[in-house]
Amino acid sequence: MTKVKLIDIAHSRAGDKGNILNLSLIPYNEEHYQWLADEVTPEKVTHHLRNIVHGKVTRYDLPNIKAFNFVCEESLLGGVTTSLAIDTHGKSLSAAFLEMEIDSISENG
Repeated sequence: MTKVKLIDIAHSRAGDKGNILNLSLIPYNEEHYQWLADEVTPEKVTHHLRNIVHGKVTRYDLPNIKAFNFVCEESLLGGVTTSLAIDTHGKSLSAAFLEMEIDSISENG
């Protein structure tokens, strides 16, 4: 089965609020929106970021702008004011997210 990394087909931006991480996912090609909707589920994101995200992952679909917002709870080691982590805001986590591999579009129809 052929795999593709999200970084090759989409971009992302990370944001934070306390111990909650927001990750956007925006395809370079709007025609890939449904493919990403089928492939990038909250369960798969939870598995991919299992060493970083320790809470619930909720996906919000934004079909009017062909994008997604993932809200990842318990992700920033307590949040900006309580964490000793180097990246307390989680800005680098969009790069980790984009390393996720999904099935190639040609295998999904």
